[in-house]
Amino acid sequence: MSNPQAIVDLTHEVKRLASGKIADINDINRETTFLALNALIEAARAGDAGKGFAVVAKQVKHVSTRISDITTGLNKELAVSLSKLTELGDSMIERMRSLDGQRYTDLALNMIDIIDRNLYERSCDVRWWATDSAVVECLVAGSTTARDHACRRLEVILDSYTVYRDLWVVDADGVVVANGRHSTYAVRGQNVAGAEWYKAAMKTTSGSQYVASDIETLAPLGNAQVATYSTAIREGGTLDGRILGALVIFFDWAPQAETVVKSVRLTEEERRRSRCMIVDSSFRVIASSDGKGILDERFRLQTGGKSAGFYWGINGTIVSFAATPGYETYRGLGWYGVICQEP
Repeated sequence: MSNPQAIVDLTHEVKRLASGKIADINDINRETTFLALNALIEAARAGDAGKGFAVVAKQVKHVSTRISDITTGLNKELAVSLSKLTELGDSMIERMRSLDGQRYTDLALNMIDIIDRNLYERSCDVRWWATDSAVVECLVAGSTTARDHACRRLEVILDSYTVYRDLWVVDADGVVVANGRHSTYAVRGQNVAGAEWYKAAMKTTSGSQYVASDIETLAPLGNAQVATYSTAIREGGTLDGRILGALVIFFDWAPQAETVVKSVRLTEEERRRSRCMIVDSSFRVIASSDGKGILDERFRLQTGGKSAGFYWGINGTIVSFAATPGYETYRGLGWYGVICQEP
């Protein structure tokens, strides 16, 4: 049973054909009965000359009556059997689709869980690197030598952690004083005091806190799609030290997210009919397996107030979703994993 839907569709077609053909037979039989009656009337008018023809007419009427009885019985028995068969088939497909919906919901949850686990590590990285002695000293000393040393230190980190687009050290005035990919992105000296991720980082009350921001494209980084994490850099690298500035790290979102949405465990046949997505809390598409609508499209997800589930959309499309469960100390940003599959 490689294609149950085709079997059910064929059952519906057989029911339609059988009902139609039986109706055709009944129509023809009614015409035959009518002709037989006319023949009997004409035979009676003909008197003795029509007696032989009357015998034939009576036999035709008898045959017509038998056909009528057979088609009536056939119609009743076949109609009941085919109705039961189609109902069973439809019920089977409904159960299978419900099982598929639950399976796709689990896959959507797995998709967003992978994202959460990945971004949890980013939240750890930003807090850890903000205590790095070179990063702290860069803001304490404020000298060119200290800043150059911080750049080299960030460069070493980037060589080991290839998932980042860049790392910035920003002083208390909002000026970028060091970055890891300084030869690629000439951002030193730029003022980012108006950026929400900077302002939020400067308001953190402890070195254990961090700020996670939604996906955006950043012009200074070549309009790359980034997930931004930031925290305050504190004097002495302690949890409660005086705030000196902020460390801002830019997770290279697009290639990492693309790998996740294109690696969902679907068969090749399912994959051709499916679109796997990550959407943010406002249902903006931030990753999609077909590469379309990213950061532009709003997917009208109907959650019904549930954190996970599935529903049928237009033309039998099934939409499965799961909200971010968070991971460890990373609570997530209200994102959803979504799988939309055509029938």
